[in-house]
Formats: sequence, structure tokens, C-alpha cells
Amino acid sequence: MATVADARLARPARPSRMGRTLLLVGLAALLAWALVTTDLRLDRLLGLPATLGNIFGKMLFFPEWEYFPTAWGGMVQSIQMAWFGTIVGAILSFPLGFLGAKNVSGSIVSNVIRQVLNAIRAFPTLILAILFIPLFGLGAFTGAMAIGVHSTGTLGKLTAELIEGIDGGPVEASRATGARQSQVLRWGVLPQVLPEIVAFWIYRFEINIRESAILGVVGAGGIGVSLVNTINYQRYEKAGMALIVIVLTVIVIDTLSGRVRRRIIEGGDKPSRGEMLEQPEFATEVVS
Repeated sequence: MATVADARLARPARPSRMGRTLLLVGLAALLAWALVTTDLRLDRLLGLPATLGNIFGKMLFFPEWEYFPTAWGGMVQSIQMAWFGTIVGAILSFPLGFLGAKNVSGSIVSNVIRQVLNAIRAFPTLILAILFIPLFGLGAFTGAMAIGVHSTGTLGKLTAELIEGIDGGPVEASRATGARQSQVLRWGVLPQVLPEIVAFWIYRFEINIRESAILGVVGAGGIGVSLVNTINYQRYEKAGMALIVIVLTVIVIDTLSGRVRRRIIEGGDKPSRGEMLEQPEFATEVVS
């Protein structure tokens, strides 16, 4: 009995740590292989904070204000690219969104359109700009078309998901009156989703502003061209001015578009109870 009790109270054997040790050794070997193949230099890594401080110090604290007209001109072109691309994306994605909704077009057509939209979204805007350069050449039009095509994939998917989530009551009521399919879509589907669709268009415009600033890397126009050129030639004071213009413009546009989106989704400003009581006709109804 004592032997059995001692066996039950004995400490269990420690599990083997061989698996964890091999995993750590493998991760260390992978890290060492990555450091060797990337030609990492320790001296440059140690000097990185000082280099970054020098570059960003020139950009942020000593921007070249004389460069503002050039930077603002590039920013205006970026806004034009973003706006044109958003309009193209909105026009193309609107019918594709209806075709991609299963409750409107059926499962077969919906699956095909969804895969097309997925294929479009698989290409980043920068890659689309590179593909469009042989077609349209360098310039802002190439960037605008790349933004428009990529926006089509995103907006089409969002539109289809909105339509699939509508309330079926108005649709059934429209069909009960003998309405055609086009009339059902016009009066039973569109009023439910249009405010959210327009809000998505405006939000996509905000995103396209940022996208247009990146497309200058491949020469697709906008302020990105000025930013890349100034950095390549180490004119960090001019690059800082371009960055300030980009940041301030994005902040202003995001703020304004956010208010517009809230107004569209929530509707007009509702009067408070105090304002309603001040109206003579409302006060008369309350008293009566």
C-alpha cells in the first residue's frame, strides 16, 4: 500500500523540450539566413536613428516654403485624379453591384460577377498603373484610370453586399402590385441602399486621395511625382513641403467628407424638443 501511495504522490517526469529547442534553433537559423542574404550592415543600422533624424528634421522643421506653389499644383492634380477615378468606379460598380447580388440576379450570375470583382481587387492600384502605362503613357490619366478600375472592384463588392442585406418587405410589396423587375429595383431596392452606396462613394474618394499620392512612384502624375523627385535628389526641404501639403489636404478632405457621409446616412438635422416646442403649431398640438 505504501508503494502504491508513493507512486501516486511522486512527481511526474518532465516532458521533453526537444521540440521547443529545435523550433528555436530553426527560427534562429532562419533569422541568420535572412540577415546574410539581405546584406545587413551593422554600422549602417547603428547610424540609422541619426540619419532619420537628419532627414525628417529637414522635412518637418525646415521646409522650403517657396516650393509650395509647385507642391500645391501637384496636389490639385492628385485630387483631380482621385475624383475622376471615383466617378469611373461609381459608374461601373453600380450595375455590377446589382448583378453581384444573389437576391437580384440569381446565384450563377452573382457568382460570376463576384469573381470578376475579386479579380479586379486582386491587383493593387500601383500594379494597375504599371499595366496601364503602355496603354495610356505616363501622366495623370494613367493614374486616374488605375484608381477607377480598382475602385470598381471595391465599390462593386460593397454594393452587392448592401443589396443582399435589404429588407424583403418592399420588394414583395412591389411584386404584389404586378411591378416589372426594373420597377421592383427602382422602388423596392434602390431607396433602401442608395444613401449607403453614395456614402461608400465618398469614402472611396478619401482613399483615392491617398492612392493618387503614391502613384507618382511610377510616373502616373500627381504630387507623388514631385515627392519622389525631391527625395531622389535629396532635396528634403522640398519633400517636406510636399508632405505638409499632402497631410493637410487629406485631413481637410477627410473631415469634410466625413460630415457629408454622416449627413447622407443619418439624414437632415433633427430639431431638438425645445425647438419643436417653440413652433406655434407644435405647441398647439401638445396643449390640445
